[in-house]
Amino acid sequence: MPSHTPSGRAAVTAQDIQQAAETLRGHVIETDCKHSITMSDILGCETWLKFENLQFTASFKERGALNKLTALNQEERRVGVIAVSAGNHAQGVAYHASKLGIPSTIVMPEGTPQVKVENTRRFGSNVIVTGASLEEASDYAFDYFAKNGLTFVHPYDDPLVIAGQGTIAIEMLSTVPELDTLVVPIGGGGLISGMAVAAKAIKPEIRVIGVQSVLFPSMYNVIKGEDLEIRGDTLAEGIAVKEPGKITQELVAEFVDDIVLVEEGDLERAVSQLISIEKTVVEGAGAAGIAALIAYPELFKGQKVGLPLCGGNIDTRLLASVLTRDLARDGRISQLVIDLVDRPGQLAKVANVLYREGVNIVEVLHQRVFSDLPAKAALLEVVIEARDRAHRDSAIAALKAAGLTVALQENPGGSY
Repeated sequence: MPSHTPSGRAAVTAQDIQQAAETLRGHVIETDCKHSITMSDILGCETWLKFENLQFTASFKERGALNKLTALNQEERRVGVIAVSAGNHAQGVAYHASKLGIPSTIVMPEGTPQVKVENTRRFGSNVIVTGASLEEASDYAFDYFAKNGLTFVHPYDDPLVIAGQGTIAIEMLSTVPELDTLVVPIGGGGLISGMAVAAKAIKPEIRVIGVQSVLFPSMYNVIKGEDLEIRGDTLAEGIAVKEPGKITQELVAEFVDDIVLVEEGDLERAVSQLISIEKTVVEGAGAAGIAALIAYPELFKGQKVGLPLCGGNIDTRLLASVLTRDLARDGRISQLVIDLVDRPGQLAKVANVLYREGVNIVEVLHQRVFSDLPAKAALLEVVIEARDRAHRDSAIAALKAAGLTVALQENPGGSY
């Protein structure tokens, strides 16, 4: 089924994607597509994971970047290319441009995770970090591109880039032809556009569901005619796009069955589960498909669902925070606030109760001044580590039975 750009010419076809597959063969990793037994049990559907986070640059973006770069003529290769990206597209362009001997300039917005900036520089690209947002960085890149005669490699709104990303669907359906549904993250729309065109050509009855962060519902707004606010910082910065592509809008409207929105807590839980169950590191955007299965189990119950884990470039400090917050949701790490009478032995009393309960004390803050308690009272904040929620609750009950006033601090990001 053909698709068109606003000018009426063909945008991306199944044949384009098949040609891209031939171009990429042997130059990008044909990543595994594996059935996750444990995730399937937890999520209530047969879950198949495509490990694009195991590409050399830890992202699917290599596919579209290489397909575009190989199409350049000799003069374009000599002059060089420019791209703007919050990270994964940047690394894909820089890496394959270096392998092909093409000079590259990458513009990245301020606030891009440092791991992505450093990885891009390591591939030999001229990296310019500027602009408070991706849009501001894009304005700078377009001006630089016009002044220097470079070829612009768009992160998503380019037929060759879209075709390269679509090769993922060919590989997934070759491995698991019985898939009922593909669940695909959406930023600008390049990945889902290519995958949807390819998948529908191979298996017209397959469902393709897009996923966006509730903080950045840009494609959702366009397709559904909504005007939801776009704002804030999301764990899924790789799909935090305010304006989706023009070509991708048309392809999504024609080939994608639905788009769902996921909360930040769902994204955090997805990242954590993939580490604890699959032993694989996936960034927030890459885990958006799992987040959708967590948030909307009724949409996928009993189906064979395929998800690309499309990126693994997450800052280690952020990852540590995500994992710790998930432990807090499960009750394995908790903060208790305890009112104490300010006299000798009270701190030891608390420690002894927790010791008898087999709870580990991680952190203690003993506060006499900065609280609204009476002058003869003290405030104790203690972070504890328990086996699970029931073990924690047993420890709290024991503290209360010892005559102590105990409050449990709110868990971060809500509960499940």
